[in-house]
Amino acid sequence: MSTDLGRLAEAVKNRRLALYTSRVAAASTAGLSKDTWKRVEEGQTVRDGTYAKIDEALKWAPGSCAAILAGRSAMPVEDVAGAPGTVTTRVPDAALDDEVRDVVQLASIATTGLPADEIRALANRVVQDLKKRGVI
Repeated sequence: MSTDLGRLAEAVKNRRLALYTSRVAAASTAGLSKDTWKRVEEGQTVRDGTYAKIDEALKWAPGSCAAILAGRSAMPVEDVAGAPGTVTTRVPDAALDDEVRDVVQLASIATTGLPADEIRALANRVVQDLKKRGVI
């Protein structure tokens, strides 16, 4: 079993245990067979479309299973009070820090002639300043 499939299996199982009384209930909500759900929890490969159904059933943002397979984390969604059908995603602080750093680094590479160490320092400074301001 690949490490990433194993990580996904563990994340899916843990989230399922938090939300559903059984594997059958989770699979039914997702519109999957219990056997397909079991394959995911055992770290076996399934069709890509299966992951989208699992994201929705586990109340994860679309693409969360793929993110876990790529070494990142799932992002749970929450219903917005007073706005039926509207959800919000809470991005984990560490993931947000990394996203901000990536954006700053890519923008710096595209627009400046700074060396790599100065670009990394700039990205870290932007994250620190945004944290001080309470933005992230």
